[in-house]
Amino acid sequence: MTLAKSYVVMAKEYNNLEFAWALSVQIRTCQDLLSHSATRGYLLNQQEAEPVMEKLALLLYQAKEQHFDSATMIMRLKARIQGLEEKINSATSQTTTFGQLAAEAVPKGLYCLGSRLTMEWATDPDLRRRVTKQNHSPKLTDNSLYHFCIFSDNVLATSVVVNSTVSNAMNPERHVFHIVTDKVNFGAMQAWLGMNDYKGATVEVKDIDSFKWLNASYVPVMKQLQDAETQSYYFKGTEDPKSAVKFRNPKYLSMLNHLRFYIPEVYPALSKVVFLDDDIVVQKDLSELFSLNLNGNVNGAVETCLETFHRYHKYLNFSHPKIKANFDPDACGWAFGMNVFDLIAWRKANVTKRYHYWQEQNVDRTLWKLGTLPPGLLTFYGLTEPLAREWHILGLGYDPNVDPQAIESGAVVHYNGNMKPWLKLAISSYKPLWEKYVPYFHPFMQQCNVH
Repeated sequence: MTLAKSYVVMAKEYNNLEFAWALSVQIRTCQDLLSHSATRGYLLNQQEAEPVMEKLALLLYQAKEQHFDSATMIMRLKARIQGLEEKINSATSQTTTFGQLAAEAVPKGLYCLGSRLTMEWATDPDLRRRVTKQNHSPKLTDNSLYHFCIFSDNVLATSVVVNSTVSNAMNPERHVFHIVTDKVNFGAMQAWLGMNDYKGATVEVKDIDSFKWLNASYVPVMKQLQDAETQSYYFKGTEDPKSAVKFRNPKYLSMLNHLRFYIPEVYPALSKVVFLDDDIVVQKDLSELFSLNLNGNVNGAVETCLETFHRYHKYLNFSHPKIKANFDPDACGWAFGMNVFDLIAWRKANVTKRYHYWQEQNVDRTLWKLGTLPPGLLTFYGLTEPLAREWHILGLGYDPNVDPQAIESGAVVHYNGNMKPWLKLAISSYKPLWEKYVPYFHPFMQQCNVH
């Protein structure tokens, strides 16, 4: 009876309902017979039991013939589980790929806005004259003011960073924004930042292609990207299907992303700057950052090692002897996105040279795989001053469970991750923090249906 009950479950699993019903009938017959025996007070005799046992035995034999035995069932279940796991892995890989492609894509509205602004820049001489005048302002090299640098090819995102910073500043007229973009977006960036008012703040825009010293003979990353093997790795990598798409992400190949390691050369007259990524929103006055004591360090950054996976061993290959010999695997990681850089200390420590050294050591990609954070951790090792956590709140581009109180009290919130606030992928609960500083009323925004 016990075995028959197991076969009933298996028969139903295989949708053999007729056989499951036949087994159930015999089980009930057995139960009735045993119940009758218990009621009358003496054991069953062979004449009573044998017909029922024969019928049930026949059904059990048929069950085994249909491979309803436990061993076969276990094997089939394992095969089904393996098949489901393969489907899950395939779906996960597709999700990663499609998510990455969606994150890299430029929304139609933003593409329209860039085109419209480029045309405006080309046809409006008054606008060009006004912007050119601001680009020669003495404020650009005045170290008594608050200097911020942003390296981006996203016009609207850059505008939100500037707008949110000045909107929460006590003295916005003392703020100076140094923006570097690429040749494609140079006109659009100048037009947009030139035609909008930022409460008296000074804004300059530079084209990264104007830096003639930024070439393959000086910059290891540019030299490496000319190598056929490196190009194959980034554009044709197939070793790991899940991560291959990451290697084709343009941000890892863009010099705008690596320009953060050359800030003293981009701005030789400045002594201190705050570096801001273009996927952040400023919620507090940041002027206090310029009076912080970095204790002789070059980089002021918020540490991220509350969890073990944000320590150095997460980002670097500690099986490599050069990494193992020079760094602590449990050293605390930190974040790019809102950093205070003491450029005097930077030049004194020759930090860019350190960056060049580690980039050259990683020509075979054995120290780290991709990104700017791993070389940043190496370059600024022993030169980073931890900042209070509320200066920089991370995770709004991938984590739907960031502490609401932390977000509310944060000076800067960072949409690091693929779910950028200007994409449909954005986490809806965080999007209003960014949209608050988007000028949807602007005619160009409305013409391009940016919403």
